[in-house]
Amino acid sequence: MSAVKIPTNTASRYWSAIAIDAAGKRQVREITTAKAFFLESFPDFTPETQVSDTQVQRQLWYWMQEADQSSMAQLCLKCFMSQQIDAVCRGLASRFGAEHGFTSNDLLPFVLDEEIGKPRRHSPTYQSFLDEILQSFDPEQSSLATWTTRRVKHHKPLNQFLLEHGIYLVSDWAILNDTKPKQLHRIFTEFHNLTPSEIQRAQHLLDAYHAVYRSQRLKQRLAGVKGKCHPPTPEQLQQMAHRLSSPLRPEPLLRQLQLIASRLREYRIYVRGGKLKSESLDATPNEPLDVPYSEPTPDQQSEFLTAYRQQFLQGLDQAIAQITGDRTRKLQRRDSQKAQQFLTALHLFHCQGQSMSDIARNFNYKGQFQVSRLLKLKAFRADIQRELLVYLSDRILEKAQRYTNRQRLQTVHHQIQEAIAEQVTQVIEDAATEASTATHERHQKTRSLFAKRLCHYLDNRSNIS
Repeated sequence: MSAVKIPTNTASRYWSAIAIDAAGKRQVREITTAKAFFLESFPDFTPETQVSDTQVQRQLWYWMQEADQSSMAQLCLKCFMSQQIDAVCRGLASRFGAEHGFTSNDLLPFVLDEEIGKPRRHSPTYQSFLDEILQSFDPEQSSLATWTTRRVKHHKPLNQFLLEHGIYLVSDWAILNDTKPKQLHRIFTEFHNLTPSEIQRAQHLLDAYHAVYRSQRLKQRLAGVKGKCHPPTPEQLQQMAHRLSSPLRPEPLLRQLQLIASRLREYRIYVRGGKLKSESLDATPNEPLDVPYSEPTPDQQSEFLTAYRQQFLQGLDQAIAQITGDRTRKLQRRDSQKAQQFLTALHLFHCQGQSMSDIARNFNYKGQFQVSRLLKLKAFRADIQRELLVYLSDRILEKAQRYTNRQRLQTVHHQIQEAIAEQVTQVIEDAATEASTATHERHQKTRSLFAKRLCHYLDNRSNIS
């Protein structure tokens, strides 16, 4: 490998990788094996050729599914992805770095945890962040650049670093979309200490925003239109003003919505363990002082544990429904029969205790390896685990703050996160252990919580026979 410059939008992006040197600084390296494979596979291209990323990435992705070309196709895609990751990190540093005290070199280690083109230092089963992105990528749904950017901006370790520097990577409009009026009332009362009239005005604005903006966005999503939340249009702002019977023009109304979102953002940064903006000691206090901490009473502890168990089950059910639905829809787009077989195989394996060999015979497959390839249970459980952790992290911290003061919550934040992660991991490990046991043992034993909730979901789907 040698250090090189990457010409923009040319074929060389598929063999030039971003790496981090021993000093923690960014490097660009040319991977000669990837270059030779790419130029041989696409003989019409030269290193300086402008390429169609959609065409090239789709072909490389399909080769990645083939055993004989998988590793080299994956290597080319990872080179491209490393540059997109680098571009996202440089963009974040350009936008926030000077004010919040970091550079793109500080961000790269969170999302570039693999030396592309070099033998892995980890175990063969280790999955890097690049592996995760590639495994979840579908060339029929988005470009690799768009998908990589999205995954980077939602990567938990990177977001935690940004939170610690006072940055929350969600748009104002997405924050307003998923904030309920009751939540706003509690946050503005307990965290910002606003007056009742200020809170009431904010609630009325949020109601109008939901009735116009969120309602229209939901209709777009149902119609298959995806993408990030854009600022409200002048027409939408006028509709909101009309609902409020307000003389406000669109520009002042937009500023008021942004102020509400800014206050909600500050609260979210706080509860996630991030750093708030410092204020002058001479400034008027904008939030209530913490009261001295006292241990929760037995009744409060019992109430919290009951709420936690309810949230855990709700989160597990939601994660199972989300990931199973995503997998089914992805298969449906390619082969409706495969989608139905996926659901049926899940039910036969987890709910009826059938072995993969039995399921293979039911489907007239050549062997159980085809069932394993269809179900991909390890990745299936890992996706549900990630979804459940995201769900619980927000909701349990929100519940916990009702039973302690803010200073204490800040202290125990990481302990709560670790406790949640430990329990989620245990549920997934129990499911993995159960799946690896012999069929007759698995059928006789009490099913794991994971299997019970998965079967509950599958039994309530109308298309499960």
